[in-house]
Amino acid sequence: MIPLRDENPASLTPVVTRVLIAINLAVFLYQLSLGPQLREFLFTWGMVPERITLALQNHDESLLTAVLPAFTSMFLHGGWMHLIGNMWYLAIFGDNVEDRLGHFGYLLFYLASGLAAAAVHWYTNSDSRVPTVGASGAIAGVLGAYAAAYPGARVITLVPLFPIFVQVIALPALVVLGLWFVLQFFSGFLTLGAAGAGIAFWAHVGGFAFGFLVMKLFGAAPRPREPSGAWVER
Repeated sequence: MIPLRDENPASLTPVVTRVLIAINLAVFLYQLSLGPQLREFLFTWGMVPERITLALQNHDESLLTAVLPAFTSMFLHGGWMHLIGNMWYLAIFGDNVEDRLGHFGYLLFYLASGLAAAAVHWYTNSDSRVPTVGASGAIAGVLGAYAAAYPGARVITLVPLFPIFVQVIALPALVVLGLWFVLQFFSGFLTLGAAGAGIAFWAHVGGFAFGFLVMKLFGAAPRPREPSGAWVER
């Protein structure tokens, strides 16, 4: 299933969401400019789980320098499809979470979700030497928060029907995002112990769970809407 848009207007202009999308795009364009140096760049600023493990065990480098890429990796991507897919989900679901938490709270939440996702990925892949890049862990947190705050919101979704037909259906957010979470969980389960898995499924699971729990426990109450019904809708 591919979400196309939601029918859940926000009262705040999603400034932080738009800035995050712009930063991710700008960083990716910079990556493209690096040419042969890109590999070294990704190994330096992407999160390599083994670096953290060795810093904890052997103190080969400071824990700060080993963990810092867990932050910077949130703004790196492995290709155009990786970038577009992540930004697509962020654009659809980020505005309402930003509306619920406020601009600053949302920014802190987004970054914390990314770090929580990175921690889960490290825990399940502590010996991996493969750099992990992408905003999907942080965005998974946004999806979890959206599912917790707006479970009944209608999401216009492209649903493939075997073998070749597709249907556009309005589904509750909890169905769309819940199925996404289940897919990530079982995909992660199937990759346990598999070397070189290409997608950090457990980072997605960790980010989503973090976002869902944080919104349930600490999420701000919905903002009151103006009687005029004039809302900024993406």
